[in-house]
This record gives sequence, C-alpha cells and structure tokens, in this order.
Amino acid sequence: MEPLNVGFALTGSFCTFRRAQYVMRSLKEKGYNVIPIMSFHAATLDTRFGKAADFVSEIEEITGNRVIASLPEAEPIGPKKLLDILVIEPCTGNTLAKLALGIADTPVTMAAKSHLRNLRPVLIAISSNDALAGAAKNIAMLQNYKNVFFVPYTQDDPAQKPNSIVADFERTEDAILSALQGKQLQPMLLK
Repeated sequence: MEPLNVGFALTGSFCTFRRAQYVMRSLKEKGYNVIPIMSFHAATLDTRFGKAADFVSEIEEITGNRVIASLPEAEPIGPKKLLDILVIEPCTGNTLAKLALGIADTPVTMAAKSHLRNLRPVLIAISSNDALAGAAKNIAMLQNYKNVFFVPYTQDDPAQKPNSIVADFERTEDAILSALQGKQLQPMLLK
C-alpha cells in the first residue's frame, strides 16, 4: 500500500512550530509521506522563537521533502492531485480569514484552494489569540464548509488570554484519519 501523502502547512504562529515539527516527525516515522508547505512569513521571518532558515532546514530534514514556499510551487497541488489530505498546523487567525473568504495569496492558502478543488480534505489546527473574538466568525464559516475539518481545540490560557485557542496537536493523526473518512473528530471542543 502506498503511503498517504500529507501536506503539512505552517503559518505564522511561531510559538507552536516545535510542536508542529514533533507531529511531522511522528507522522513520518509512522510511514506517511509528509510534504511541508510554509506561508511567506513562516518561511522567512526570524522571531524570538528561532530563525526562519533553521526551521526550514529542520523541517526538510524531518520530512525528507523540500518546503513548498511560493505560489507557483503550491498551485499544482490540486491539478496534479499531489496530496491525500492537507493539514494546516498551526493555522493563524489571518489564515482562517483568508480561507473563509476564498483568498489564495500565500503558499498555504493557494495549497488549500488547489487541494479543495478535488473535494479532498483540509484539516485545520487553530492557533490564534483572537479565535474567540475577531476570528470566531471565520471558524464558524469554515466549520460549515464541505471537506474542511478541525483538529480538536481548547482555550490555552482562559485566565490570561480568554480569546485564545490552540489545537491539541497530539490528536492530529486521529483527526487526519477521521477527515479521510469524511468525519469531524469528536469532541471538537476540548475542556
């Protein structure tokens, strides 16, 4: 049996990149073909969490595949049916808004648009400080879209950041398997 081709897209929630790398490594070790995709900012901005070039290099080493980091590289994902599923982990509020409104101006949003044209699943792992504020309407819109699923999520610090949500990255593989069957992994909202 051929390994599943999992597109793994990272957007600018830099504080969660190490957790995303752990998930990529776990999927790779279990036999998945992990194809990394990064938004312009994720692939180029140095932050207090690390240097962009180091993240790109580490991700390519983990997956054994080159990072897709441009629109021309992301566009063929749909026409060539390169992926079985696209995971966006972490997915920021900015990317949620673009996905909800059909804007495809980054490698990640282009990959999603291109992949969805084949009625294949997109799995979103939210990581946003305004998920229960400005981004809430976009989450609600996406929850009603066909072939869009979510990694179960929870408030990460209700006392200090009451609008912040982060996905439970440890449930990513289970969410992948569920989405491939056309089902949302439950419960979606965690305590």
